Amino acid sequence: MLYFPRWKSILIWLTIAVGVVLAAPNMFPQSTLNALPDWLPKRQMTLGLDLQGGSHMLLQIDRQGMVNDRLETLRDDVRTTLRSANVGYTGLSDSGSTVQVRVRDADQVAAARAALQALAEPVSSGLFGTGVVTEVNLTESEPGLFRLSLSDEGIAYRLNNALNQSIEVVGRRVNELGTTEPIIQRQGADRILVQVPGLQDPERLKEILGQTAQLTFQMVDVTNDVQDALNTRPPAGTRILYSSDEPRVPYLIENRVIVSGENLIDAQASFDQRTNEPVVSFRFDNQGATRFGQATQQNVGRPFAIVLDNEVISAPRINEPILGGTGQISGSFTVQGANDLAVLLRAGALPADLDIIEERTVGPSLGQDSIEAGLMATIVGGLLVVAAMFLIYGRLGLIANIALAANLALLVATLTMLGATLTLPGIAGIVLTVGVAVDSNVIIFERVREEVARGRSLVQALDQGFQRALNTVVDANLTSLIVAGILFYMGTGPVRGFAVTLAIGIITTVFTAYTFTRFLIAIYWLKKFKPTQLPAGLVHYLPLEAKIPFMKFRNLAFGLSAALSLAVVAIFFLVPFNYGIDFRGGSSIEVQARTGEADVGDVRSRLLDLDIGEVQVQEFGSPNELLIRIGSQDAESDTAEQAAVQQVRSALENEYEFRRVEIVGPTISSELARTSTIGIILSMIGMLIYIWARFEWQFGVGAIVSTLHDVIMIIGVYLLLGLEMNLIAIAAILTVIGYSINDTVVIYDRIRENLRRYKKMPLDELINLSLNQTLSRTLLTGVTTLLALTALYLFGGEVLAVFVFPIIIGIFIGTYSSVFIAGPMLVIFKLRPDIFDTADEKEKAAKAQAQQTEGRQLPVGE
Repeated sequence: MLYFPRWKSILIWLTIAVGVVLAAPNMFPQSTLNALPDWLPKRQMTLGLDLQGGSHMLLQIDRQGMVNDRLETLRDDVRTTLRSANVGYTGLSDSGSTVQVRVRDADQVAAARAALQALAEPVSSGLFGTGVVTEVNLTESEPGLFRLSLSDEGIAYRLNNALNQSIEVVGRRVNELGTTEPIIQRQGADRILVQVPGLQDPERLKEILGQTAQLTFQMVDVTNDVQDALNTRPPAGTRILYSSDEPRVPYLIENRVIVSGENLIDAQASFDQRTNEPVVSFRFDNQGATRFGQATQQNVGRPFAIVLDNEVISAPRINEPILGGTGQISGSFTVQGANDLAVLLRAGALPADLDIIEERTVGPSLGQDSIEAGLMATIVGGLLVVAAMFLIYGRLGLIANIALAANLALLVATLTMLGATLTLPGIAGIVLTVGVAVDSNVIIFERVREEVARGRSLVQALDQGFQRALNTVVDANLTSLIVAGILFYMGTGPVRGFAVTLAIGIITTVFTAYTFTRFLIAIYWLKKFKPTQLPAGLVHYLPLEAKIPFMKFRNLAFGLSAALSLAVVAIFFLVPFNYGIDFRGGSSIEVQARTGEADVGDVRSRLLDLDIGEVQVQEFGSPNELLIRIGSQDAESDTAEQAAVQQVRSALENEYEFRRVEIVGPTISSELARTSTIGIILSMIGMLIYIWARFEWQFGVGAIVSTLHDVIMIIGVYLLLGLEMNLIAIAAILTVIGYSINDTVVIYDRIRENLRRYKKMPLDELINLSLNQTLSRTLLTGVTTLLALTALYLFGGEVLAVFVFPIIIGIFIGTYSSVFIAGPMLVIFKLRPDIFDTADEKEKAAKAQAQQTEGRQLPVGE
């Protein structure tokens, strides 16, 4: 185990060197990297929105609005089709997803059926039109009464096309803003994820994404009075639209579209030569120029309307024919307003309305503060762990620290090469990796101590220690990897960032702890210093096998845990959860006073006057910062949350800087609550299956009971302390589960080993022996992990403190459950030592039993 051939030594050093080289660019500013030669690696980790600022938005297509538009088109198609066929009809109407029409003359029913059948013909779909979709179903419930219904297949087809087209349009709009590395990707059947890092003005992004940008040029009806139309009803073929500016002016607009935005080939913001006001210059394609020229020739002296999303931007008079295919749109624009309109027109119109159902926006100043806090927490946590390992294990601790530095280099290099996004919880994942990474070294070093105590030489002890620790290290880290995988699969945004960092950290930890640490001990420490005994360290004051009678207290522990669990269940029904916006919907806004301290009372009273429902205002972090929570708006639409935040922004933005905004609509909040619950359940099932496969069912059930105890206890902490239950809380709970199960697996591995070694020892004595043998590892791992977490809590900022605090409590809960519940549970399940007999031993036992049975039966046969 301690022999390394030359090729393996080269491979290990090459792996570490590559990791250091790829991780190094993250330590330098971009200006320094730009000055380096091009052949050197310069790629850095991608910072999440919570570290560099920017916006995360989840857009959802308005499915019902799209269906309504399609239904309106179908109704118009029915009208046009029947008129073209000279078929008289009555009762043309639509309801739900069906258009209905009745043919007046029975002699024309056949002609109507043939004409309407063309509307129900299948349409091509799929790549290169290889498939067909029946979009409209034609039925005749009684002679002359026709119903044309939109099929579910057809609606899904339209929705998919609209989503694909919307992704293209959204991508063009975002790219027009000049942002770097935006992420626009499909999510599910009807959603688009938009992430724009480093965006300075998130409100501008919302305005650009929120507009459909359907541009039309239509004539203004001057033959009828608009006031009469308002008092009665608009004449046939017209409708009333209002101007976009204040005060809103009504116009009577002809429905006929002269030219639409589809005929635009360019739009640019410019200035009017006469008034020097911002305008938008546009240019049509040949077809648009021809149609626009003909319309202006025929309507000199009449006004025409430029309509954007059913609002009249301007309604100029046609003084002379416009034949060049170019023109200007004026409408009291600001410079940015003209630029934004030009962006919308160049990018094209959205095929359907998009609702913002989730928004998470972080200002650049808060992002910089988060980077500084996270960096400080990482440095302090790392130094504490390094110092602890050196004091505990002496020179072996120094070797472990070198391996830990290599571990961090490989972790950062992997994150960099994968293009993974580093978030604030991701930094927590790195610091937690630092704390837990030493666990593998502790397991190995404690094994070495045991072998030395058994009388082996130091070299033999090291060889056996690494060999015996391998299974434990792998089992303990694989269970944590299961939790990280479920966190990634079920989580969103920052939670996924935490899961990615933790998962990669687990993999690099196993490599550096078992391979690189062993390599450094074998090649350098043993060869160079030729030690004969373990180096001095505080660990020698810890007994290898304590004599604590844990099993004597098992009934007391069971009773205490059962009582506390029942108390938490009772509290659950009496004390409501402090649900965050992730689970109940609503908005969370972090603001900072531009000057002086923030006035909680003033802000609260101003927001209550807005009549936007439940409002909570509290100091957050420092006296000049406030956290504002707005309850979910009582509306079916997700856009109500956006409107409420806009009111808050209008009321406070003069005195306060908006550092962070999170908006979760009712649609996404219910989904997050469901997926979070499923995530916790799946993590338990995954660990049960793994432990059952690696050990026995008794171990799996014991681990689940222990883990369920931890979940109940940590939920009790959230209830009693009134901590907010949100996605970050779910990540904290799953982190505690991962740590607890890691601890439990180490103990179970020792119990399994002792079951094979001491076949005659009573089970309760054997479990007590195993708990005492792993006690030093349990304590040392807990101490180093708590040191890292304490640094996060003290120096990581308010957001990380909220995340880390329940994990710190969970470390104590998980350690308690591993010792007093997981191990003693095996006695209840009557675990048998013979289940761990080897195959050869089982075969010998079976043969011996067969021989004895045969010998007993011989006399009977005679």
